[in-house]
Amino acid sequence: MGTLNGVNLGKLGVWWSGSWQCDGDQSLDVAAEVEELGYTALWSSGGFKEGLSTRFERLLSSTAQMVVASGIISVWVTDPKNLSESVAALDARYPGRFLLGLGASHGPAVENYSRPYSHVVSFLDGLDEAGVVSKERRILAALGPRMLKLAAERAAGAHPYFVPVEHTARAREILGDGPILAPEITVVLEREPSKARALARTFTTGYLTLPNYSNNLLALGFHDDDIAGGGSDRLVDAVVAWGDLDAIAARVRAHYDAGADHVCIQVISDGRESFPLDQYRELGPALLAL
Repeated sequence: MGTLNGVNLGKLGVWWSGSWQCDGDQSLDVAAEVEELGYTALWSSGGFKEGLSTRFERLLSSTAQMVVASGIISVWVTDPKNLSESVAALDARYPGRFLLGLGASHGPAVENYSRPYSHVVSFLDGLDEAGVVSKERRILAALGPRMLKLAAERAAGAHPYFVPVEHTARAREILGDGPILAPEITVVLEREPSKARALARTFTTGYLTLPNYSNNLLALGFHDDDIAGGGSDRLVDAVVAWGDLDAIAARVRAHYDAGADHVCIQVISDGRESFPLDQYRELGPALLAL
């Protein structure tokens, strides 16, 4: 169970960075129903605008108890003092329900991507100086050994993204016992292999151009040929859980068995701009039973 000091992630969350609304009814905010379905946390990107996105307060206000987590806020687009003030304001209104996820993002998205590890360390120093967001109330995007060790030492744990089960096992070994390990798992509810992989590649193609992700996969034993063209079948099958409910439940269980405390599911569907509520409804019972 992913439990922090005052923030209980539970075991199964939703990762979604598009609109938290459904096609056909643009007034429908789905967060409340996601909570009713039994998911215990909502994860969403902080984007690349300065400060704390207003989406986090909207998600908190439309739910009753579940945790809302930033996955992640880039340390390049805000400063610790201003971010601490924003988090304090959220915590005053929704005590113990916001988890601050931070990360160094990616070189192509940052104008001067110099010494990202040192920049994260400096940012954490600034948070500590502000005295609002304690170690137990923040989590780091972490892939490589140095950042995973930092997540264990300076945060509540790690939130890896775009990773196979093998990374979860390696991350747990590096983190040791205690720190939270909360990987994102990408899901395609499609049984037919060619259709599933084609849909998965609408997701993998862009991410494989980002060095942090591609280098992480190379370090796990994949090759340059696996990275090219949106990913080989082997790579796509490793980083995207596709198939029927049993196949996806087996993949989620494998992450738990490898050491994950909490997993957050990101469904990839044809309607990428609209929240895929039907798929989350279908997945909930199978995954919550694990």
